[in-house]
Amino acid sequence: MSKAQKHIAINKVLPSGKKEHSFFEQVYEVVVLIPKGRVTSYGAIAKFLGTGMSARMVGWALNNAHHLAHIPAHRVVNRNGLLSGKAHFETPTQMQTLLEKEGLQVKDDCIVNFSLHFWDPAVELTIQ
Repeated sequence: MSKAQKHIAINKVLPSGKKEHSFFEQVYEVVVLIPKGRVTSYGAIAKFLGTGMSARMVGWALNNAHHLAHIPAHRVVNRNGLLSGKAHFETPTQMQTLLEKEGLQVKDDCIVNFSLHFWDPAVELTIQ
């Protein structure tokens, strides 16, 4: 991605109460933008979406996404770089395998040099 921020159109709840996109769909819109070889956290996605205390809901959304092959849920880890969602993959090692195929190193279920590989949607994206 260039140095310019990428714009993402996240549809919020309208004043009428009608939802154009569900929270889960908003999470997926962010997750598909995480570049290969980079990771973000559940909390960073929640904060970007304006629901900073909803990191657990982001996890639920990604757990619900396993039937959606285009959602790279393996690129989302906890705030310390721990593969906390690995139990929700087809095998206990699938999340680590997918990350290693993208060039990341994992040791003891944690991303090595996490801060160097961290992708912050609040920095990389802007909401239109």
